[in-house]
Amino acid sequence: MTLNEQYLVDVIGFNPVERSMLASIFALAARRDPAFVQYDPNSTVAGTADIYLVDAENAEALSEFKTLSKRANLPAVMIGSGGDSLGFPMLPRPLQWARLLQALEATVVTSNGGKSAKDDDGTLPLGATLSASAAGRSSPGTAAPVIDSAAAMKRARGDTVLVVDDNASVRMFMKAKLAPFNFEVDFAETGEEAVGLTGSREYTCVFLDVVLPGIDGYQVCKLIKANKQAIKKTAVVMLTSRSSPFDKLRGSLAGCDEYLTKPLDEDRLLEVIAQFLPSSRKKRDKSGSKQ
Repeated sequence: MTLNEQYLVDVIGFNPVERSMLASIFALAARRDPAFVQYDPNSTVAGTADIYLVDAENAEALSEFKTLSKRANLPAVMIGSGGDSLGFPMLPRPLQWARLLQALEATVVTSNGGKSAKDDDGTLPLGATLSASAAGRSSPGTAAPVIDSAAAMKRARGDTVLVVDDNASVRMFMKAKLAPFNFEVDFAETGEEAVGLTGSREYTCVFLDVVLPGIDGYQVCKLIKANKQAIKKTAVVMLTSRSSPFDKLRGSLAGCDEYLTKPLDEDRLLEVIAQFLPSSRKKRDKSGSKQ
């Protein structure tokens, strides 16, 4: 386990819908290296915001940030169009996950003189995540590895994802998109292999193609959801080129939690990953039990 850089982002302005979306973005961004966590002024954790995310179309938000920035040279990312960017990077609406994460990381690098890590000025990282380079991650098209201590820790936290697809390009794409968020990733090329892995290991999420050698994705989904533990802890996301209403209906009847079609929209993929983080599922379970 390694100590990663963590930056607190103060969100100023934005409507309730955007704030809800930003909360999901930061739940996922907290897993990156460097990590970005939404700043909570009421938190008992010591520290001040490192970066500001400002609604450039909100006059009150701009005024608040201008007041804060008079005291120090504060790094910021502006959201909107036609507003006052104050010389900072500006991203247009609607909010896009991938662009926002890239802008935050670029802002960190720029504010640190081209370095990705903070200078040693007393503002030390406030938290830790597992390194994306932890050993034990499976490679596309290979059998699952022997689980070392780092991988076992991730599995204990419920941070393991299974990608089931017989196309090597898709497996490599998913590996690249999941790696920055420190998931332990396993791969399977057939339905039978996927059923075997899900029967012996617990996964946070299974990304599942429909057309597979042997049994198809719909059958695999039914078998996974037949496990009572999996219903509560494992989300099944169909990831397929089949986009007809009939195919989506079959996915729903098989018990899948989401249905994504290829070519894949990166923002939608990140949104789905955040939706099925263990912390997000616990929040939904708690809110559901209160109703």
